Amino acid sequence: MKNIKAKLIAAILVVLVLGVYYYAALPAINIHAAEFWVFLVILIILAAILFIRKKNLSRYELRESKGLKVILGILAVVVIAYLAGTLLSSPIVNAKKYQQLMTVETGEFASDIEELSFDQIPLLDRDSATLLGNRKMGSMVDMVSQFEVDELYSQINYNDRPVRVSPLKYASIIKWFTNQDEGIPAYIMIDMATQETELIKLDEGMKYTTSDHFNRNIYRHLRFRYPTYIFNELSFEVDENGVPYWICPVKQYNIGLFGGVTIGRVVLCNAVTGETTDYAIEDVPQWIDRAYSADLLVQLYDYYGTLKHGFFNSVLGQKDCLETTEGYNYLAIDDDVWVYTGVTSVSGDQSNVGFVLMNQRTMETKFYEVEGATEASAMSSAEGQVQNLHYTATFPLLLNISGEPTYFIALKDDAGLVKMYAMVNVQRYQIVAVGDTVSECEAAYTDLMYENGIKEVEEDTREILSITAPITKIAQGVIDGNSHYYIMLEGSDDIFDVSVVDFIDIIRYNVGDEVTIEYKEGEQSNTVLSLNGVEKAGNAPAADK
Repeated sequence: MKNIKAKLIAAILVVLVLGVYYYAALPAINIHAAEFWVFLVILIILAAILFIRKKNLSRYELRESKGLKVILGILAVVVIAYLAGTLLSSPIVNAKKYQQLMTVETGEFASDIEELSFDQIPLLDRDSATLLGNRKMGSMVDMVSQFEVDELYSQINYNDRPVRVSPLKYASIIKWFTNQDEGIPAYIMIDMATQETELIKLDEGMKYTTSDHFNRNIYRHLRFRYPTYIFNELSFEVDENGVPYWICPVKQYNIGLFGGVTIGRVVLCNAVTGETTDYAIEDVPQWIDRAYSADLLVQLYDYYGTLKHGFFNSVLGQKDCLETTEGYNYLAIDDDVWVYTGVTSVSGDQSNVGFVLMNQRTMETKFYEVEGATEASAMSSAEGQVQNLHYTATFPLLLNISGEPTYFIALKDDAGLVKMYAMVNVQRYQIVAVGDTVSECEAAYTDLMYENGIKEVEEDTREILSITAPITKIAQGVIDGNSHYYIMLEGSDDIFDVSVVDFIDIIRYNVGDEVTIEYKEGEQSNTVLSLNGVEKAGNAPAADK
């Protein structure tokens, strides 16, 4: 009877230990998960301990025990299988398979990447967004004592706007106990272009988050529903109606036991209700922006770029080996978020051979062969323009400015606030323009492109016309600090723009005076080239035209 009771207690203890471990560690029950093998090792070691306690054998008897040898043999098989699986899954023996995990197309920069209007350019990096989010939270006196802003700040497209979103989280476990019934009441949304920061309050609080505990913790909630799934990094997004969701990508192992990770499925979890939907990667809804994490995409491209001639070439000869540069940023194209990063030689020179864009929803990847400065060099060039102000450059965003690949860089002060902007030409990084506003920076950059012959003034092919008639209306205006007279002539509905700088005599004329002017037609007003035979500076004489 005592033996039965002891065995029962031992069995209960084993179950409790394993249960606590499973509840805390949440290993996936999947041979591709390293934590599952750890779970097996713990289970076998517990079995060995119970066997030793049950038999109560001496040291000599333990060494000769067949039962213990069997248990230790199983342990050895598990450890050897794990080590062998690790080796056979590695790029050392599967370089070609790793290199082919990602398909890379060659793109055309000017046609693939459209010029963005200034109100669509994301001006903030993650650190700046965090500052704005914390400031907004600090102003919410009814919530700030109970909640904080989570550090996630996922960048997504929301109704065709680049935004970062992040849920609130409980300030402490005590605050969780006092607020768990209502859940987390809001999330932060920051417009990356306008820097507008909103606290979006929900009709019903979020009850499944990273800061929840026990069964409402999002990781535990997912594990109990999908015990075999191996999840990649989770992200927080909102759908087109502002409903908060957790995007939970599921890893797919394509090479051996542990190698060649891509994404095979995506679980969508409603942060309010906990309801989940399981999608194959090719079926995920269009509004989801982040199935593949940026780090995973960068790693896949590094496999593609370095393993073209095998593993040992990637570490020894390094022929034709390319890798991504340090850092990345995001670009919104056609309602998807693409990861941007430069591509350079593994030899570590200070120039890029091109750059890649990688779609975070589909893994579509495009390489653009544009030789030029690395992002680090561009950042240094931008900082050099404002070195007296000691501003620091953020990681660049790649823009199309008049067909030219251009690094767009925000310049921040010591407090982390964006103070100025810089544009650096990718291919000629000595061409750097700065400005207090984006439009001012772009205007200075355009002037530099003209001065350096990158951009040429388009030939004006408009026909030169002439008219002689009395003035019927005359009005004065100021453009960029210069006075202009706008006149209308008898028999014409057009407006003629006469610059006082070019034609000072215009101030002598009044309604009823007859004038002869030569002009070129414009969209809103006609540009006057000569007034009563007097030519505008820079124009050829009428007889030579």
